[in-house]
Amino acid sequence: MTKTVVIVGALDTKGKDFAYVRDLIKNTGLKTLVVDFGVMGEPVFTPDISRAEVARAGGGDLAYLASGEHKDEAMQVMAKGLAVIVRKLYDEGKLDGILGMGGSGGTSIATTAMRTLPVGVPKVMVSTVGGGDVSAYTGSKDIIFIPSIVDVAGFNRISRVIYTNAAGAIVGMVKMEKPATAADKPLITASMFGNTTKCVDQARSILEENGYEVLVFHATGTGGKTMESLIADGLITASLDITTTELADEVCGGVLSAGPDRMMAAARAGIPAVLVPGCVDMCNFWGVDTVPEKYKGRKLYQWNPNVTLMRTNIEENIKIGEMIANAANQSRGPVAILIPLKGVSMLDSPGGDFWDPEADQACYDAIKRNLKPGIPVIEMDHNINDPEFASKAAELLLEMLKK
Repeated sequence: MTKTVVIVGALDTKGKDFAYVRDLIKNTGLKTLVVDFGVMGEPVFTPDISRAEVARAGGGDLAYLASGEHKDEAMQVMAKGLAVIVRKLYDEGKLDGILGMGGSGGTSIATTAMRTLPVGVPKVMVSTVGGGDVSAYTGSKDIIFIPSIVDVAGFNRISRVIYTNAAGAIVGMVKMEKPATAADKPLITASMFGNTTKCVDQARSILEENGYEVLVFHATGTGGKTMESLIADGLITASLDITTTELADEVCGGVLSAGPDRMMAAARAGIPAVLVPGCVDMCNFWGVDTVPEKYKGRKLYQWNPNVTLMRTNIEENIKIGEMIANAANQSRGPVAILIPLKGVSMLDSPGGDFWDPEADQACYDAIKRNLKPGIPVIEMDHNINDPEFASKAAELLLEMLKK
């Protein structure tokens, strides 16, 4: 069956550019499906899905948006509509890869749609902002950015090369077949930090010995968001959330927050989950000179020249405990909370730089105080990195999976 590349963009200002790329892709034997999200002028060529259809899918009226007096609203409507259409095309088996080209506005609209697609679906964006920080456009998805070098507005010796490379990239990605392998194993996500590596490594080994494939995510904000995204996409069987440290950054205003919805994807998906207050003793900042003035008197630890850790206090740990309890309470599937009474990180162990039993206990008490009846809480007289704790975490998850 011939695969299809969906091409999205504004065909009024950049129609010739898109026609060129469309023809390059079609000449390789792939199908193309062009979606126009331009608003102002007439399209240079007739798309497969019109801008009017995109506007309707976004809950707007094209005639109203085309007046030019509502550009902000037009951007929102077309982004929403394109996202609906692109996801529908994928669900119907009519999208094997997607390519967009544009400036900052077109990039925003196109990548909004791209982010609705699962990880692994080829996504290429030729953009004038491609050489800078594109994290706001990619989110947690695998969007390949190609800097346009010159504006996406007409042909010249530079743009032709960039467009040709972009067409070659999406064609190669779509045509590439994954090598035949044995049946894929069920996927489990695990969250890890340098301060919980020993625990996660041992737990992962146990799960892998029992026939599961474990995806480990570094809990640096982006890692947590990516893990949550894969769970939300329905790709994950269970979650071993040992390192929930991103909650500390959310509470304290650190640089590695994954947002207030951290841990909620597993709860909403109803997959088995083991939750641990791992590394919630630390909030992250960059170099020591970046620590906010209000925290200058707090216990700080320079993890490396570029990362400074701040010990969380009792008040902050109460808030973190409440967030963990809330995630467990919202879970539609089996969930358990495992608590390490001798410290939640390598630094938070008896005699360690961040050892603070009172702050830890404040988190544990907040979890238990706010938890619904019936959700298991297992307290172990071990540090999070002790072999006994790691084994228990893996065993708990395996018990849930068997049930």
